[in-house]
Amino acid sequence: MTQPVSPPRDSTAKVPEAQPPAWRGLLARADVRTLSLLGVLAALILVGGITKPDEFLDTRNLQLVLTQASVVGVVTVGMTFVIVSGGIDLSVGAIVALASVWATTVATQEYGFAGILFTALIVGVGCGLVNGVLIAYGAMVPFIATLAMLASARGLALQITDGKTQIVTVPSVLDLGERDAYILGIPPLVLVFAAVTVIGWLVLNRTTFGRRTVAVGGNPEAARLAGIDVRRQRLYLYLLSGLCCGIAAFLLIVLSGSGQNTNGNLYELDAIAAAIIGGTLLTGGRGTITGSVLGVLIFFTITNIFALNNLQSDVQQIAKGAIIVAAVLVQRRTASTT
Repeated sequence: MTQPVSPPRDSTAKVPEAQPPAWRGLLARADVRTLSLLGVLAALILVGGITKPDEFLDTRNLQLVLTQASVVGVVTVGMTFVIVSGGIDLSVGAIVALASVWATTVATQEYGFAGILFTALIVGVGCGLVNGVLIAYGAMVPFIATLAMLASARGLALQITDGKTQIVTVPSVLDLGERDAYILGIPPLVLVFAAVTVIGWLVLNRTTFGRRTVAVGGNPEAARLAGIDVRRQRLYLYLLSGLCCGIAAFLLIVLSGSGQNTNGNLYELDAIAAAIIGGTLLTGGRGTITGSVLGVLIFFTITNIFALNNLQSDVQQIAKGAIIVAAVLVQRRTASTT
C-alpha cells in the first residue's frame, strides 16, 4: 500500500514577524512631538538671542518669562485633563479672576496668608464643582455650561471689586514675589508650576485616574461598559480644573500684588491653544502634560521676543494663530496615518 506523498514544503515561505505593541507606536509619536516642540522652543531662544542678545538672555528676563508662564501653565495642566476627557472649559480665565478678587477683599486679607490661599483654592474648586455637576449630572454640553460660568464669574468679580483694583497688604504674600525669596535663582512661582506639572504628569500617566480619563475621552460608552463611572469621572476632572484655577489665582496675586476683575483675561484661549500645540486632541482620548507645558513656554517666549523687539501685539496674535493652525494640521495628518 502506497503512502500518500506530502506536498513539498516551500522553503521560501516566510514566518510572519511579530508586530510590535501598539503602545510603542504611540510612544514613538509622542517622542517625535516632544522633540519637535523642543526644537521650536530652541529655535525661538536662538532668535531671541540673535535679535536681542543682551536683553533676552539676561537672567532676569528669563526668570520673568518663566514666572509669567507659570500662571497660565498651571491652568493649562487642568485644561489638559479636561480636554483629554473629551470636554472643554471656557471659564478658567473668569474663575481665576473671581478667585483672585475674592481672595484679596479687605475681609479676606484680615486672615493673612492662609486666608488668601484658602479662599483662592476654595473659590476655584467651588466653581469647578458647579461646572462638573451641570455637565456630568445635568447633562449640559460643556461648551454651554462653562460659557455660562464664564459670564457669571466675570460678573460676580466685577460686582465684588466695583471695577476697582484691590491692593494686597499682606507682607508674607508680597514677599514671595521678591528676589530674596528665590531658591537657587528660581522664583517660587516657577517651583509651584514645576510641582503642579510633575504631579499632573504622574496622575495622567501613572494612575488609574489618568487611565480612566483617557478612556472616557476615547469612548465614553466603552468606558461605561468597562465599569467606569463616567459622570463621576467628569465631575472630578472639572474639580481638578477649578483647583488649578485657584492655584493660578494665588500665583497671580503674588505676581501682581493685587486682585482685579480683569485678571485671567483670555487664559482659556491660551490654555486651549497650548494644549493643542502640545498634541492634545480636542476630540479627547489623547494628550500629554509635557507637550502642553512646552506649548505654554513657546507662547510666552514668542510674547517676550515680540515685546523686546517692539513689535506690535497684533503681529504677535497673528503669529500665535498661525502656530495653532499648523499644530491642528499636523494633528489631522498624524491621525490620518494611524
